[in-house]
Amino acid sequence: MSNEIIMDIRRMGFNWGVTLFLAAFHVLAVVALFNFTWSALGVAVFMWWVAGSLGIGIGYHRLLTHRGYKTPKWLEYFLTICGTLALEGGSIPWVATHRVHHIYTERDGDPHSPRDGFFWSHMGWIINGRSLHRETESTARHAADLARDPFHVWISRWHFVPQIFVGLILYALGGWPFVLWGVFMRVVFSWHATWFVNSAAHVWGGRRFNTRDDSRNLWWVALISFGEGWHNNHHAHPSSARHGLAWYEFDVNWYGIRFLQMLGLVKSLRVAELPKGKPGLDDNLSKAA
Repeated sequence: MSNEIIMDIRRMGFNWGVTLFLAAFHVLAVVALFNFTWSALGVAVFMWWVAGSLGIGIGYHRLLTHRGYKTPKWLEYFLTICGTLALEGGSIPWVATHRVHHIYTERDGDPHSPRDGFFWSHMGWIINGRSLHRETESTARHAADLARDPFHVWISRWHFVPQIFVGLILYALGGWPFVLWGVFMRVVFSWHATWFVNSAAHVWGGRRFNTRDDSRNLWWVALISFGEGWHNNHHAHPSSARHGLAWYEFDVNWYGIRFLQMLGLVKSLRVAELPKGKPGLDDNLSKAA
């Protein structure tokens, strides 16, 4: 463990409830390695896509946080339930935390800036308890649109319930290997994929746009997060439903949104375009009905 990480841990303290919860999941993810089956791996990959792509990327992030497109309410609620399966909290605190990040990126008030330490931005802020899950006044202010919706209020309070049902179904279908891989290994991998967007994608990679923050486009983070790693593109155009702007910027979440549009389930789609001249903050953002 590097001296920087040790210093981060010493100064930040712990929320012991959160820390022990994260530790337990990591231990059980290691246990999963000794209970491997190909079918369990297949379940984990499928659930990773459901929770990480449909839930976090397409639902929590590009729909609920930035409103890059519109869907029928039933689909919004379905994507939200998928998002709870990532065990990153309910929709209201998740959205509020991410909106705060965009308001204060790399400045005082940013909940997870790498300028406060790489480990801090990756997971230190979580084990310290700096997320907005318990700050009802702040979440109501920064996610007021969701706080007025009874469904989002309910699912934010009971966000762990869908995971329990999924765990019971997986146990019935394949016993403990399905649970260990389909819940614990999958959740831990998804956590780190999301956290690398906050940490690595603000430290390493290329910059297409001259944003006022340190956001980067990092290909390997994009691969493990279904396209969320094209982070400089995203910070330049937060409301764009498309993050991978070039043909070589693989963006699974964008392909999913386009598929939903083909089915007639997406409208008012907001899409950024590649800059034609010098990169900047004033490049075109098109809106398709």
